[in-house]
Amino acid sequence: MRPIDLAREHGLSAQAIRNYDDAGIFPPTARTESGYRRYTPLHAQALRAFLALRAGHGHQRATAILRAVHRGDLDAAYRLIDAAHVALLDERGTRADVASALRELSTTMPARIAGPAMTIGELARRLALHPATLRTWEARDIVRPDRDRATGYRRYGPECVRDAEIARQLRRGGYPLSRIAQFLDALRAAGGAEPLRQFLEDWQDRLTTRGRTLLHGAAELDIYLTREEAARAEAVLHSRE
Repeated sequence: MRPIDLAREHGLSAQAIRNYDDAGIFPPTARTESGYRRYTPLHAQALRAFLALRAGHGHQRATAILRAVHRGDLDAAYRLIDAAHVALLDERGTRADVASALRELSTTMPARIAGPAMTIGELARRLALHPATLRTWEARDIVRPDRDRATGYRRYGPECVRDAEIARQLRRGGYPLSRIAQFLDALRAAGGAEPLRQFLEDWQDRLTTRGRTLLHGAAELDIYLTREEAARAEAVLHSRE
């Protein structure tokens, strides 16, 4: 097969195929006497594996996986694949923690507090906390007070007061500070409790899609590895004849 023959299946250009070849995504490629590249069904499967891996791992990691395979370092290839699954598992855990925290607050989510900004002492009295607790929460990125330009004192605006009230409720529910920080990050990014619920649904859909994409990439790579092993065994057999 010519480069264009591989390219047509995926809507790529012949130059893209040559670039992938030069990047080490394919096994060794034979050339004609005039220097033209000639590909086999094994190269076609390597391309399918790369494109499937790229969808789940990204271009750089997919390239690294195929390069590791072609230099015979399967352990390195599997480590790269495993790392993506570990990252996905961690993200699933983070999403589950945020969803759990939202359920915990579903009936008691404080509204945005109107009014002037509070000092650390005023907010501590409001929440029946020690000011040192609020300073710890600030260090953990749970609350984000502004600073008075003239005095440098902390000023807790309406959004910050709301976040502090949420943190107090979650702490009473036994949530560690790391999970509270994750929840508030998601809440701020989504723009509120109701948008956060939709955000969590979309997040779950993305996790499911990525999981399936990683599985598809692994399946195509497994087909390629099986065919590569068969081609190698056949080459050894021919060398003995």
